[in-house]
Amino acid sequence: MGSAREAAMLTLTACDRQGAWSEGHLKRILKERALDRRDAALATRLCFGVLQTRMTLDWYLEQRCTGGLKKLEPKVLSILRISLYQILYMDKIPPSAAVNEGVQLTKQHCRNPRAAGMVNGVLRGILRDMPLPLPQGRDDLETLSLQTSHPRWLVEEFAQELGMDGVQAWLNADNDQPPTTAQVNTCLCSMEQAMAELEQDGVEVTRHPWLTGCLLLAGTGDLERLSSYQKGHFYIQDAAARLAVTAAQIQPGQRVLDCCAAPGGKSFAAGVDMNNQGEIISCDIHVHKIKLLQAGANRLGLTILEAQLQSAAQRRQDWVEGFDTVLVDVPCSGLGIIRKKPDIRYKDPKPLDGLPKVQKEIVDNCAAYVRPGGVMIYATCTLRAKENQDVVTWFLKRHPEFTLEAFDLPHWGRQEGMMTFWPHIHHTDGFFVARLRKKEA
Repeated sequence: MGSAREAAMLTLTACDRQGAWSEGHLKRILKERALDRRDAALATRLCFGVLQTRMTLDWYLEQRCTGGLKKLEPKVLSILRISLYQILYMDKIPPSAAVNEGVQLTKQHCRNPRAAGMVNGVLRGILRDMPLPLPQGRDDLETLSLQTSHPRWLVEEFAQELGMDGVQAWLNADNDQPPTTAQVNTCLCSMEQAMAELEQDGVEVTRHPWLTGCLLLAGTGDLERLSSYQKGHFYIQDAAARLAVTAAQIQPGQRVLDCCAAPGGKSFAAGVDMNNQGEIISCDIHVHKIKLLQAGANRLGLTILEAQLQSAAQRRQDWVEGFDTVLVDVPCSGLGIIRKKPDIRYKDPKPLDGLPKVQKEIVDNCAAYVRPGGVMIYATCTLRAKENQDVVTWFLKRHPEFTLEAFDLPHWGRQEGMMTFWPHIHHTDGFFVARLRKKEA
């Protein structure tokens, strides 16, 4: 069991000290240490859970660590967080085991000989005081911030849009564990076939409640080991991202450009909608992502997809007016996918203010690639109006040759040109999509 906690501790410490992204760092450590499936699952749960609840954990720890948390060795702080997370949020681990493991890890990894005694004292003091009172701030916003572990600026920004009840529902949804959502590759197999194969591999499978061709998976372990994954019978993509492509109403035989394509979900969805007939060019600015895109298309048998290295903000003259549909899923603040990437919430908000400028440059450039009468989809995985509706409004003023066009979605019906998906309302990732039609010449 210790190795799982150790992997989580090393990952969380790297996140704190080097600003590492937890997912990539944890994957590397799990591989290096060759943890079995059970330990890898525990390490992942601990990492993810601590990031989801870090502000709450720190509020409790701050009150019990003499001199506060800033003076603690980074590894000691990670160990305290992991141990407290298990005590407060994990029923299957006895609290005494969480404390003992924390003390052992401290002895192995920390230079200060008194650190293990301090960890033991703090955690045993917490056990004596259980159940702990909920964190309280100086006002309602700070209390919500501490209880849901979202920085105050985020709570404030969305409270203005959603109201206090709405923002609380959104924050809670961010801390839920969403199921793994898979789209069936109907070019290669039927829904029934995909479900049967996944069940044979020991995966729990249910049909998505309102999206045809979509499955909810549980107990997958390492997805890439599943035979149905290797055969290309499904790919992982949230329902909201899938619907961004559905909104485009792409037809077989069309020519499609996906401008910011990695990791490839929208290109793959387009390929399925086109029944592998036509042409898709999928672009990204990173060489390693181009390789991943092409490998994904090859696995899915999507022979119409070609991955190319190309910046979405730089004009390609040979592409001007060359595409029936252009998908523009721009770089964004990612605030719609906090439930899957909990560390997004702790990123410095200042650089986010520069994103609309980048988004405008990209959509401004990519508009040229749409043929007269063609469609452009503008999409983000954020919920901020300044990256979504405001960019579309700016674009329409600058490009009178485009108009917003209504589109129909399964279950959600007719949308008047733009739609925002909210985790607490739609039970999807937070996502924004706008459909823009270029006037006929």
